[in-house]
Amino acid sequence: MPAAKIPSLADWIKSYLKEEEPRSKSLIVSVFGDSIAPHSPGLWLSELIQLMEPLGVNERLVRTSAFRLIEEKWLTARRDGRRSHYMLTESGSRRFEIAYSRIYTPPQIEWDGNWTLVLLPRNGDSPPERLELRRELEWEGFASPTPGLLLHPSANLEILKRVLDELRLADRAIVLRAQSLEEFTPEPTATLVSRCWDFTDIGNRYRQFIARFQPLLTRLRLTELSDEQAFVVQTLLIHSFRRATLHDPRLPVSMLPSDWIGYQAYQLCRDIYQLTYRPARAHLASVTEAPKMLVGSSVLRSPVQQRFGGLA
Repeated sequence: MPAAKIPSLADWIKSYLKEEEPRSKSLIVSVFGDSIAPHSPGLWLSELIQLMEPLGVNERLVRTSAFRLIEEKWLTARRDGRRSHYMLTESGSRRFEIAYSRIYTPPQIEWDGNWTLVLLPRNGDSPPERLELRRELEWEGFASPTPGLLLHPSANLEILKRVLDELRLADRAIVLRAQSLEEFTPEPTATLVSRCWDFTDIGNRYRQFIARFQPLLTRLRLTELSDEQAFVVQTLLIHSFRRATLHDPRLPVSMLPSDWIGYQAYQLCRDIYQLTYRPARAHLASVTEAPKMLVGSSVLRSPVQQRFGGLA
């Protein structure tokens, strides 16, 4: 695309905020998970207001959204005189750790041939309890090919255990590791995969992400962006990629097309993040009290540098 036809960075940000209309609550969660939590327990309300302003979230919306996030157990707050300090709760941190595995880790997963199966015996468990288990595990990429059975070929067992513990089903759910027996399997694995997971919707979400952010990458390679712009771009990037990956079951390479669009979307996200993460952290350090040491110090040797397979 000719440089003259590529939108300016300011125009791209303005267009995104107008067309996507991101919810303020979701943006605040993205800011906490991507920028705050890896470096600091939390930040002051005044700092959060300043961070959110260039994202189109005014002070009233920040206060209202923060209050609702406290109600939803994402955040907790403590008072210090007239000031309020906001932090991710333990459950909020856990939820972002789960998202971390979807957003920042390479999607190419090798399969060992085993399936993880989860069954909940009908021994008095209420239908709502069973539905809650199915809903939570489908959120984590499990499929239910038949009532009462959930399966995944590359399940994160730590996340599975946390889900069962939180639903208080760890002592009742049956978790098995199993292999398909070819002589008793009437259909190839690819057919089973296509029946269990709908890749049309998932692929469309990734295509929309690419259509939105590919022109941005071209512009970033031509433009020197400010620290504040880097923070805004990075927040919108992670906010969008998090939404795109929500329903991706993260299946092994052998179960996906060789040209799976999710790989391209991940690489695009990684390429942009490589360009924004240092100036974005510099902006964070200029606005908040906590991470003054983040710029040019050993504190940078944190899990942040391990994101996307390693940041240069």
